[in-house]
Amino acid sequence: MTGTFEEFRAACKKRVDRSMKRCLDQADFPCPGLEEAIRYVLLGGGKRVRPLLVYAGCQALGGDFDDADAAACAVEFIHVYSLIHDDLPALDDDDLRRGRASLHKAFDEATAILAGDALQSMAFEILCRPDAGKGDRLRMAHELAQAAGPAGMVGGQVRDLAADGQEVSLDELETTHRLKTGALIRASVLLGALSSGNATAAQLEGLGRYADHIGLAFQIQDDILDEVSDTGTLGKPQGSDRDGDKATYVALLGLEPARKRAGELTAGAARALDEFGADADPLRHLAAYIVERIN
Repeated sequence: MTGTFEEFRAACKKRVDRSMKRCLDQADFPCPGLEEAIRYVLLGGGKRVRPLLVYAGCQALGGDFDDADAAACAVEFIHVYSLIHDDLPALDDDDLRRGRASLHKAFDEATAILAGDALQSMAFEILCRPDAGKGDRLRMAHELAQAAGPAGMVGGQVRDLAADGQEVSLDELETTHRLKTGALIRASVLLGALSSGNATAAQLEGLGRYADHIGLAFQIQDDILDEVSDTGTLGKPQGSDRDGDKATYVALLGLEPARKRAGELTAGAARALDEFGADADPLRHLAAYIVERIN
């Protein structure tokens, strides 16, 4: 794919939205209400950063986007499931997501829980279909499961909840967010690379280092935006981290040191791509986009 990064980003977003809709159109929903809830939350907007990382990781190794569609859908299904559950009263208790009512407010809590459960299962079904494309699908499923589970996103969420109102060190905070946010970002890049069918161990190691840097930078920018942006721009309640007495980079370091740390991580991500050619330029642009975004 050629053109500017903005054109690349728009094309990838359009592509994964179309692919996710096709997955839902082909799915079997022998139960009332669930399909409507899933369509509401899955197709109701979003930046699609994780699918974008899948496509960019695939392109970095000269892959075909047709082979990356399943992985792009799978990581977004997992991400959206996590947002549904995060918003529930038992966790972050947020009523707004992507500028609209959170799923448990638009429907009800039971539907939200079950829709999240369904999306998690559907992610692996999509990724492992016989016609899903090139790449080692067993390894890809393992990477995604590990990123989504207790050694990744879920473990990070547990650590995050336990830290509410507590003093934590920078090392403890970074460990939490490498799991809660960074693990799925890392999996997105690696699934894209594996989708190409061309990935070597050295290439995967370099892409993993890149992803580790941007995963942490993404969370720092989230913390910054929660402090300085507004609800209309964010699409979720501004200041919710502060109000919930959450452990954040801004609370721990201060605003400007947090921005400096995000910049250092972005530079480290760029260095991790030194051995890659121009096909990895979208990944390079993405590192900058993550710390420059406003929502």
